[in-house]
Amino acid sequence: MTSPQSPRTGAPPDDGPTPAEGPLPRHVAIIMDGNNRWAKARGMSGVRGHHAGVEAVRDVIRRAAERGIETLTLFAFSSENWKRPPSEVNALMELFLMALKREVKKLHRHGIRLSVIGDRNGFSASIQKHIASAEALTRDNTGLHLVVAANYGGRWDIAGAARRLAERVAAGELEPDAIDEQSLDEEVSLPEDAPVDLCIRTSGEQRISNFLLWQMAYAELHFTPVLWPDFDGAAFDRALADFQRRKRRFGMTDEQIEGHGA
Repeated sequence: MTSPQSPRTGAPPDDGPTPAEGPLPRHVAIIMDGNNRWAKARGMSGVRGHHAGVEAVRDVIRRAAERGIETLTLFAFSSENWKRPPSEVNALMELFLMALKREVKKLHRHGIRLSVIGDRNGFSASIQKHIASAEALTRDNTGLHLVVAANYGGRWDIAGAARRLAERVAAGELEPDAIDEQSLDEEVSLPEDAPVDLCIRTSGEQRISNFLLWQMAYAELHFTPVLWPDFDGAAFDRALADFQRRKRRFGMTDEQIEGHGA
């Protein structure tokens, strides 16, 4: 007997995660990987894979909001992705612009706040305009904070923070001895959000690829072989359950953690 399949992905349905106890992550970051491989396995172009991945984005945003996650950061386009074939890069830019035009009003209706982090100077004037408009429209929303990392790199983020601190020192506004983790934390992206608690990477790769290097200092890592277009709400719940089963020590012993919890 064959198993029924998901109408979107063709994958077997998921019965959901094993129930787990423990707090949910406040901030989840996802490296959405595997669109090209998903398409290639089906004899499609890589662009079709990216389009299929949009539905996975919708599923995960919906589930994150339902679970009460505070911040969801999606790695949409890295600073290294410009090296991809021009046809694919152009298609990704068109897809990004289409999403900004079509999806933002839906996010706004559901009380979701949208932010985009990364070097916007690499994008067209039209994309930059729509990013600014989307952020302005959703700025006062109090639900899930959805962050899209586009033309983003963790080293770029830290270097920019260091440069801004150096400029303050040069202007006489800051003493070099006053520079500490807190001051740098205030200069990198997402200073008002909780640090990343859980980072998910799809497609079986086990690396963080220059993503939120500062913000993920103590993040739990969840690697799954599922290709991004097949990653749905149930897969997201599995990652959350995996996180809940972890024991986060932050440099302390088990005894200290237990005493702190008491």
